[in-house]
Amino acid sequence: MAIETLVGTTLAGYTVRGKVGEGGTATVFRAEHATHGTVALKVLREKLQHDKTAVARFLREAQFGARVEHPNIVRTLDYGQSDTDRYYLAIEWAGGEILDKYAEKSGPLPSKEVAAIMSQICGAVQAAHDVGIVHRDLKPENIMYDPATRHIKLLDFGIAADTDAAPDQRLTRAGFFVGTLMYVAPEALSGELVGPAADQYSLATIAYFLLSGCLPYTGKSPRELFSQLLTQPPVTLNKAKPSLSFSPAVESVVMKALSKAPADRYPSVNAFARAFEEAANSTATTAAPSSGSAPSVAGPDGKDKGGLFGKMKGLFGR
Repeated sequence: MAIETLVGTTLAGYTVRGKVGEGGTATVFRAEHATHGTVALKVLREKLQHDKTAVARFLREAQFGARVEHPNIVRTLDYGQSDTDRYYLAIEWAGGEILDKYAEKSGPLPSKEVAAIMSQICGAVQAAHDVGIVHRDLKPENIMYDPATRHIKLLDFGIAADTDAAPDQRLTRAGFFVGTLMYVAPEALSGELVGPAADQYSLATIAYFLLSGCLPYTGKSPRELFSQLLTQPPVTLNKAKPSLSFSPAVESVVMKALSKAPADRYPSVNAFARAFEEAANSTATTAAPSSGSAPSVAGPDGKDKGGLFGKMKGLFGR
């Protein structure tokens, strides 16, 4: 059955109501279940049903999701193979909006709001690290955010890795990195299995983006960005956008977590979150006049109309 025709049908007891998104390997639907209520139902693409690696990744995502329990991680409710041979994963329906969209519409965000967001994300990621799972694809597009309650939910363990897995059990070949280039840690570019420090780097990049609307590297092509990640330091937070200034404490915390060497970052993502919260609560982000150049132009919705993110978002997405 073609993926488009699933709407209006029942799959493994889930009545499919509508399509809400799709990626390279699966399509996500809103569905209803007699026991679980409204869920997000992820269905592996039909063409990949016999691809052993794709199936293994899909089932591993389900298993990792079931392994990590935290209030800021969407709950895995059910997974398996339907009687029509479709692989599916049912997860908790998370309210709110994708953090990426909220940040584009409402950002740059105040330091205290960013601290509240990062504290929750870091708590979720720390819970994964505590059971030996590295997420490897942390980015605003994989986070749901409810502005009314300021509550977040972390999504998508699709390319997560088990740090205790034997080399022959890994699904990523040596020499190939996984993740999204704009948010990936430099050490991941070698294609070796990364540790929790790589997730911390991605979290710091998220914080940098939420605070400034910019990213710490300015490469305009994958090749240029790849080179910068390996050979250049990131743009310091106070140089990200002329119209914004940040306290030395906030800048120091973010830039430490963006250190190229994993050992130079914080000892854990929770330590990074605590340091960021302390810095953000001591001083707030303030607008500052630009010296010698016009500030970035923002529309009425607060979105920066220029900049790397808007131009490159589609280019590097997984």
